[in-house]
Amino acid sequence: MLKKTTLMLLLTTPAISAEVEITGNVESKCVIQVDKSGVYGNPTADKLSTASASGGVTPIVRYDVAIADYYTARITYPNSFSTSPALNDTVTWTGSASVSSVSDAGMSAYDTNKVTYDNVTEFNLTVAGSTWFGIESVAEYGYGKAFPGGNYRSVIQAECIAN
Repeated sequence: MLKKTTLMLLLTTPAISAEVEITGNVESKCVIQVDKSGVYGNPTADKLSTASASGGVTPIVRYDVAIADYYTARITYPNSFSTSPALNDTVTWTGSASVSSVSDAGMSAYDTNKVTYDNVTEFNLTVAGSTWFGIESVAEYGYGKAFPGGNYRSVIQAECIAN
């Protein structure tokens, strides 16, 4: 009878369990730095441009990558103003992103292999090191209309996407 009672106690005792948490923090091996902010020049009354020939300053963004082939640089040039005087006509936007300097000669292929769509340029970061990208932005106002006086601001989006 004692064996039967002991066996029943063992079978009816609830199981004890515990949850053990595992955590981690992943730091990206891709860092983006703004090396130079851009400035719009106003070469004609209806045009704003970051090109130095137009009196502008081309913004420069640096990507530092610790590991090759794991990241894509995605740079989006502006297609609207974030701040401007009231505009009552259409603004036509154009722009581009291109390599302006590299820390490794192997990065020179980035411009050749870039993918562009809409106002976005993507570069596959296949070499570890630093790459500087220049971003051109041009805004043209209406047809034969002058931009109104005031402050104009637009924003470039620079992202590092893990592959």
